Amino acid sequence: MLFSDSYLTVKSPQEALFKERGSKFLSFIFPVSNEEEIKTILTQLKKEHPNANHHCYAWRLGADKMAFRANDDGEPSNTAGKPVLGQIQANDLTNVLIVVVRYFGGTLLGVGGLISAYKAAAAEVIAISEIFERFILFEYKIEFNEESINPVMRILKENGAKISSHKYETNNSIIFQIKKQNSAKLEKDFADLYTSKLTSLRTL
Repeated sequence: MLFSDSYLTVKSPQEALFKERGSKFLSFIFPVSNEEEIKTILTQLKKEHPNANHHCYAWRLGADKMAFRANDDGEPSNTAGKPVLGQIQANDLTNVLIVVVRYFGGTLLGVGGLISAYKAAAAEVIAISEIFERFILFEYKIEFNEESINPVMRILKENGAKISSHKYETNNSIIFQIKKQNSAKLEKDFADLYTSKLTSLRTL
């Protein structure tokens, strides 16, 4: 259930470095939109840092923030991925991946030390990131006859719709996106236009 019209995410990838008793923690943050994208990034980072001891990460996806995961990658349970995820949640971010690559420095940090170090590494990379508000978009398909093209276009314009594709043939159709905050009015407008059929496609 989406109670908000927007969410916070990061604009671009960033990298930060945190050191603790000889260990180096390289933290990376990425804007992401799906799990396949996350897998690709993780694979690439492991190729770039093959000698690192751990590649710990956490991510959260979706405008509803319901999909998330944390991975300790060999560190003691809940000492790495969970504190990284905690920083994502504390900053109310979504559609974001944070990876912390650790090079062990020879001194054991202990459970408390690891939690603090991974939390600090995640916090540092978030601190240097440009966080922005992205409006939740609903994507629809509207089908209509030729006589309805003018009222259809008027409704789309009045509600601030952005057209992504259209087909004008025997059966006319337009695929478009609209801000969530405008969706209720748009759905009512098209419900009153009996010569059209509106289908909800996805949330962006």
